[in-house]
Amino acid sequence: MTTMTDRKNAAISRGVGMTTQVYADRAENAEIWDRDGKRYIDFAAGIAVVNTGHRHPKVVQAVKDQLDRFTHTCHQVVPYENYVSLAERLNDLVPGDFEKKTIFATTGAEAVENAVKVARHHTGRSAIVAFAGAFHGRTFMGMTLTGKVQPYKAGFGAMMPDVWHLPFPNELHGVSQADALAAVDKLFKADVDPRRVAAIIVEPVQGEGGFYPVPSGFMRKLRELCDEHGMLLIADEVQTGFARTGRMFAMEHHGVAADITCMAKGLGGGLPISAVTGRAEVMDAPDPGGLGGTYAGNPLGVAAAHAVLDVIEEEGLIDRAERLGQRLKQRLASLRDDVPEIVDIRGPGLMNAVEFDVGGKPSPDFTNKVREEALERGLILLTCGVHGNVIRFLPPLTVPDAVFDEALGIIEDSIRAARGGGAHRAAADGGLEPGQQEA
Repeated sequence: MTTMTDRKNAAISRGVGMTTQVYADRAENAEIWDRDGKRYIDFAAGIAVVNTGHRHPKVVQAVKDQLDRFTHTCHQVVPYENYVSLAERLNDLVPGDFEKKTIFATTGAEAVENAVKVARHHTGRSAIVAFAGAFHGRTFMGMTLTGKVQPYKAGFGAMMPDVWHLPFPNELHGVSQADALAAVDKLFKADVDPRRVAAIIVEPVQGEGGFYPVPSGFMRKLRELCDEHGMLLIADEVQTGFARTGRMFAMEHHGVAADITCMAKGLGGGLPISAVTGRAEVMDAPDPGGLGGTYAGNPLGVAAAHAVLDVIEEEGLIDRAERLGQRLKQRLASLRDDVPEIVDIRGPGLMNAVEFDVGGKPSPDFTNKVREEALERGLILLTCGVHGNVIRFLPPLTVPDAVFDEALGIIEDSIRAARGGGAHRAAADGGLEPGQQEA
């Protein structure tokens, strides 16, 4: 008998990794039902996309209303008002006490690509500085900026030129803020003239890299360095944006503003849309036609984004993210005495992570066992981290309290089962190697 996995393997490139073999049939808020009717609690949210939950009624209605009007004209050919009004809203919401302008694209990688284009055009410089462990996409510039070889760069040939990587400050893994700043100084003295650097790009909380927040002192120092040398600071808020961290944008935790902010994922509530918002004079640097795309700011994605912003405000999702994240971290902390494999619990808002070591070394095997145990119990989790030893938690911010509590119980049971060698699904999902799922 041919299974869905057989069909998938025969039809789809193996380069498209899959964390599970849960084939969705329907979804509602924080729950997914597969083709066999089995229910799963979704603590992945499509990788921080459905912050407002699967099929939020306001998002669905907004898209239906737009479907009844038109689905595509290409804004560069026949523009439409809701594109303009969404840009106005983002210009007001994105951190920074200065005049801003916005463009729309389709994916997070496309937002990053456009941010680099804008930065280079405005500054007349070519070099870009990024960080080890970063994830910025799978396009050639995106994967060049990404600070992880497997699986993102391996086998794809030469990367884009004039991109430089620095160590990310991570005390848990032996890189202090002082170490990271010393590396910046060394880079600018030994390898690249800062007067040739267009921008530094940074995730306020690393995503695929392990959910490590940037220390606020280090972020402020980056802002100072950019101001000193005429470089731009680009914040990649693709995974951190739209209430996920207990702020509308994660940069608000640091008290400094980026010159350019990249957004996607949570903006569309499940529909593809991304955005780049920045200083008006910076965003105006390219000539007309230098930015855009056929599907950039598609009317359905724009309509969904307006509804997402309304839901975040009306349902108090910024505060809710903070409350739920505290509950999750407290539950994990209550296990530390019994689970020595837990070496760290972290993350702002409801962008949380738990990191596991075994014998003093990062353990992707133990981490993957926890994920598999949770999946067997009906909870979808993602791993991440350079060492593949981090479980990341990204439930919809709208997850009902009862479902959230149920998931916390499954998390605890799964961690304890992984320690005790209990029955767990032994790589039956045929997905990626530990730590290699999509970011």
